[in-house]
Amino acid sequence: MKFDIVTVPTIPATPEERRRLKPIGRNKEKVQELYREITECCVAAENAGFDAFSTTEHHFHTEGFEFSVSPLVLYSHLSAICKKITFAPLGVVLPTWDPIRLAEEVAMLDQLTQGRVCVGLARGYQPRWTNILGQKYNVKAATMDGSAADVNNREVFDEMFEILIKAWTKETFDHDGKYYKVPFPHEGIDWPVHEMTREMGAPGELDENGKVVQISVVPGPYQDPHPPLWQAYAASETTVRRCAEKGITPFLIISDPEKFNEFCQMFRDVAAQAGRQLRLGEGLGANRSVTFGDTYDEAFELGVKTTGVVFHEYFTRFGFIEGFRIPSDPPDRDLGLRDPRAVFQRLVDAGFAICGTPDQVTEEVAKVARCHGDGELDWFSWNLFQQGNVSLDISLDQITQFEKHVIKNFA
Repeated sequence: MKFDIVTVPTIPATPEERRRLKPIGRNKEKVQELYREITECCVAAENAGFDAFSTTEHHFHTEGFEFSVSPLVLYSHLSAICKKITFAPLGVVLPTWDPIRLAEEVAMLDQLTQGRVCVGLARGYQPRWTNILGQKYNVKAATMDGSAADVNNREVFDEMFEILIKAWTKETFDHDGKYYKVPFPHEGIDWPVHEMTREMGAPGELDENGKVVQISVVPGPYQDPHPPLWQAYAASETTVRRCAEKGITPFLIISDPEKFNEFCQMFRDVAAQAGRQLRLGEGLGANRSVTFGDTYDEAFELGVKTTGVVFHEYFTRFGFIEGFRIPSDPPDRDLGLRDPRAVFQRLVDAGFAICGTPDQVTEEVAKVARCHGDGELDWFSWNLFQQGNVSLDISLDQITQFEKHVIKNFA
């Protein structure tokens, strides 16, 4: 099993500091402190034996949580310091990008790191920035409710994905889509240096009149045919089936043991229908929060301060806690989780948050590694690794504990 660490970049500050220094996201001293901590955590993760380092992509976070602007720029900096670890955004919000610009920037990072790149793709759920950066396609944040806005988001995602793959895998291509055209206008572009392009460029770029009718995106990726593709936070049957069909590695946030195993079996079966014979767990990852302590109570209290706070203050407001209902919950009712302690307890009860002594954590990770059955999971993603809400020393110690008690047992 391989290991990914998902850092939610958080500007180090107490709630009081965030109020006093608002907007802390524009405080250059605190932003510098964040990037120093992220760099130290990435170096520590590489030294601990993690295979991949991930962040999300988000914008306009003046509050200092999930300060995940421009992950590819961040990875360019980190890859010059860390020489082995792979970088994997979880994920790039595709409907807000120009697909060709994204293809170029990922390929360039892939070349600069000589293949230390995976690419997680997402649809975008935060309207504050998705609606703004996606306006050129009239994209709104994904709501997962089948509404017209949600369907449009999926349509844009699918078309941008098609262009992204073309740009990476085809020497030349054109595209005449609903949201994007290559070239533009699609009938061709007058090109003053067509003689040079015909002599030195890619075959098919020009028509007989010297007009550009196809393009060749450079550089091509270092990895053949392109960097591995990941799907961040997969929780629906539709998403997992799509990943199995297209050869994408989904990271399952589903934590109920029985349902997790069912999804692993479904992924294997759908992949087989698509001509890929996989063992149970192959091509799959799991997202879990992990917190260590000398005692269970110590680990739980640290989990409350980190994962509990972030979920309570942030993710529950977007409805993510609904994915962690348990059978005893009354259907269609507010779960009544009013504080970080109650939220973290729910995440533990639902199996998403693994916390306790090293032995307790190792036992729970082993169950996930086996897909709660007879499987062999490919990836374990330590999700919501926290820096910023606790001291850097505590964050680094948690990485050390993960190395000693998880990586050395399951790598």
